[in-house]
Amino acid sequence: MNALETRLAELGVTLPDIGAAPKAAGNYLPFVKSGNLVYVSGQISQDENGPIRGKLGDGYSIQQGAAAAKACAISLLTQVKIACDGDLDRLVRVVKLTGFVNSTGDFIDQPKVINGCSDFMVDALGDKGAHARAAVSAASLPLGVAVEIEGVFEIV
Repeated sequence: MNALETRLAELGVTLPDIGAAPKAAGNYLPFVKSGNLVYVSGQISQDENGPIRGKLGDGYSIQQGAAAAKACAISLLTQVKIACDGDLDRLVRVVKLTGFVNSTGDFIDQPKVINGCSDFMVDALGDKGAHARAAVSAASLPLGVAVEIEGVFEIV
């Protein structure tokens, strides 16, 4: 187990086996490498039980949304691990995250929801996890999930 996966284990997180990583649901790739950057397609909130569904501002709490965003973070790191041929220690840093929150028109706390991903990245990766970010509202997301997050990562 490499250093980053050891840190994840300390946080109680085990990345899924590479073969169990989320697959593309359409005509796109889960990630694209260009030079030393990895662009990871949007990862929906899901866990071993399937999609994590909910709409913020309609009975779904910020805490539940943040947990869904953390699930997205785990999927993002899984895709990065695949892009790094299984060696997550090749990750130099998280460059940028863009988070989409399934929310009502009057919900204004999208950043608090996406903090579930951002906080996890910093907890797990330290300074490597600090990143630029956007957090926006969406009237709906695929499969009714609560959150979808895409990311840009630097690797060696």
